Amino acid sequence: MVLVAEPGPLENSETFTRSAGGAEANVARVLAQLGVSSSWISRVGNDGFGRYLLTQLVDAGVDVSAVVLDETRPTGMYVKQRGGGTGSEWDLPDGDSRMTYFRTGSAASALSPRDIGGGAAADAIGSAEIVHFSGITVALSESAERMTRALIAGDGLVSFDLNYRPALWANRIDDASRVLADHVRGSDVVLMGADEAGVVFGLDDPAALRAEFPEPRHLVIKNDAHVVTAFDGDERVDVPALRLDVVEKIGAGDAFAGGFLGGLLNGVSAEGRVRLGHLCAAGALTARGDVATILAGPSLDAAIGLSADEWTRIHYGELVSV
Repeated sequence: MVLVAEPGPLENSETFTRSAGGAEANVARVLAQLGVSSSWISRVGNDGFGRYLLTQLVDAGVDVSAVVLDETRPTGMYVKQRGGGTGSEWDLPDGDSRMTYFRTGSAASALSPRDIGGGAAADAIGSAEIVHFSGITVALSESAERMTRALIAGDGLVSFDLNYRPALWANRIDDASRVLADHVRGSDVVLMGADEAGVVFGLDDPAALRAEFPEPRHLVIKNDAHVVTAFDGDERVDVPALRLDVVEKIGAGDAFAGGFLGGLLNGVSAEGRVRLGHLCAAGALTARGDVATILAGPSLDAAIGLSADEWTRIHYGELVSV
């Protein structure tokens, strides 16, 4: 659950707009827009926020039949502060956002291997072409970490987005680098930002990260130069992001992950699936809220098929207006 504050210092916000967020949920909604059947597995409180979240996912075309309604713990929540650009001490620059998490003791923090050991969750995982989760889930609790370790120890394809959030690790922060490295090495598809990789692993160069983590077949590294480097085995592609006007950054990484995975599942080329990731991320960067709105199918296909020169010259707004 997301409560979005008015722009400016958080303490000045008198009203908050509710929204549905969460890394894996965002990815599932992008995949649904791309026509990929997706299910979301988690725990939410049997409360109004939990029911709202499930309704939003169902309306987006995501299957939630494996979600557990927790009778004793509340739905996890974070508050999103939005920058007003006033220059005051507690404000953020215009367009920037910051999250304050309320996840300790939440329903999702009680996730454990039991939640995927049988029933609808086990059926969904067993039938999935790929299972995706992020470092946010790993950080929630020791029991959630045991669950994610069970996923990477299984037989199916696993996708992992580093998503390092120091505030969520609490007293486990000293173990974060080791635990996250284990998850990178145990997954088949791994996505990470060069900046967060530098903090967690002390490496931010794509070639150095590939040398450190040769295990995942697909290793995708996003960097501050707005170029994504993707390794498919020994093959490397470097694909620049589209030119666009950023409205808000939160949710763009999840949208990229959804696009990349959608391309991978649909047999798109190495460069094409990175382009698809960029296009989905652009849908999040150019709108407020965590959820990206994806271009319609024909426009999306045309954008993926642009020449290298056209790709570097075109502005995302031109694609939206087509």
